[in-house]
Amino acid sequence: MLELYGAKGCPYTGELRESLLWDGEAFVEYDVEEDEEALRRLIVLTGGRTVPVLVRDGCVVQIGVQGRGCIVSPPSSQEDAASSRG
Repeated sequence: MLELYGAKGCPYTGELRESLLWDGEAFVEYDVEEDEEALRRLIVLTGGRTVPVLVRDGCVVQIGVQGRGCIVSPPSSQEDAASSRG
C-alpha cells in the first residue's frame, strides 16, 4: 500500500499528490497537522517532521520533492505540555 504523509499548508505535499494522481497511483493520504496518530507514525518512520513523505509497504521511499519539503510543527497539545514542563 502507498501512503502519503503531508500537510495542507505545504505546497510540496500538493505537488507530490498531483504527481501520484497523474501517474494513476492508488494511495492513502494523511494530514499530519490534523491527525496526531499519523504524525507519530511519520516521526517513527523518518525520525523527523518533514513532509511530504511517501511510504510503500511500511518503507519510506521518498522524503520531500526534489530536495524540498516543509517542517510540521508539533500539535498544540504537545506544545502546551512542553511549555508546562519548562
